[in-house]
Amino acid sequence: MASKNPDMLIRVDIEKTMSSRGRRFFLKAAFSSVEGFVVLFGPSGAGKTLTLQSIAGLLTPDSGRIELRDSVLFDSKSGINIDPQHRNIGYVFQDYALFPHLTVFENVGFGLRKRWPQPLSQPHRLKVEEFLDIFEITHLAASFPFDLSGGQKQRVALARALIRSPELLLLDEPFSALDTLLRVKLRDELLAIQARFKVPVIMITHDPEDIRVFAQTLVTYETGRVCKVETSLKARSGAKQARG
Repeated sequence: MASKNPDMLIRVDIEKTMSSRGRRFFLKAAFSSVEGFVVLFGPSGAGKTLTLQSIAGLLTPDSGRIELRDSVLFDSKSGINIDPQHRNIGYVFQDYALFPHLTVFENVGFGLRKRWPQPLSQPHRLKVEEFLDIFEITHLAASFPFDLSGGQKQRVALARALIRSPELLLLDEPFSALDTLLRVKLRDELLAIQARFKVPVIMITHDPEDIRVFAQTLVTYETGRVCKVETSLKARSGAKQARG
């Protein structure tokens, strides 16, 4: 089913109730954006990761609708709920979620396999080699995740997420486990990666510096709900600098 607004990049309007050990958490998240970089900001436990999981199809909302470009990923009224593997969305988890028993080469190429442990075709092997080169991790091809630094793990996770040319990239606090100097370096790398692959990004962060560097649309959460959506932040920032 097509979206009614083909210019819209992402539109989310969902509700979800979570229950655990006698406690209930109610999520009500609604935002939309036509811009290439959306930042979800707010305190821990506010519902940001649940929102990402819903967009990726890893969590099913109780009600609502999720649209990506001209496609409907989820619509409770119409009974639409596209399987995660068919949403063409890349997801980099907070802990990177690399397969510990696979090498860097095998991790990056994992999503290209039709079945496991079927070997990669020669064209796919060449594609993995290309991505190892792009992310400057060719020398780590035979290494396992436990041998990698935090920055190296992030590059592997990004390569694995992007090798299938996703329509959207989801990042859950990608810099939280890194020291300050490495965060600065990898922020620059992420900007370069987005420009190269021209992939829109939705990123969770607790760091105001990430907002300054990345946010074109800023979605601010309080406990269980979106309380503010600000758009065109980069354009307004540029206008302020020009006037200054």
